[in-house]
Amino acid sequence: MQDQPSPDAILVAVVAWLRGTAADALPAHARFEAKVAAGAIELVRRQIGAEPSESDEARMLSALVDDAGGLAALTKRLCAQIDSGEADLSTPGLSDLLIATTLNKIDIDQPEFSAAARLRTLAQRRRGMP
Repeated sequence: MQDQPSPDAILVAVVAWLRGTAADALPAHARFEAKVAAGAIELVRRQIGAEPSESDEARMLSALVDDAGGLAALTKRLCAQIDSGEADLSTPGLSDLLIATTLNKIDIDQPEFSAAARLRTLAQRRRGMP
């Protein structure tokens, strides 16, 4: 079993190389492609890091739809409840789930998105947290 470097450290090094040394030695279009590849690797790193959040999402969904199952099945069940009118924004916990899920997606896709911090603050106030 390898202890060092960690998979995350390897990905960080590859991104740095793609954005620096490799990009500097390439013609303009290939430099652009190297930066796109670096962005894709960073996105995958954030997705890997978000896996525990998916279990939190599944737990919240399970409680909301009063059912068990995987994330896809629970999401489908909630969508059916919303479609049938059985659930809407007045359903306790639904808006919290939607906010948490949206923030998780923003953290993965656009971690520098400044409005996410404001949305987190609003969500905490809704839950009575300082």
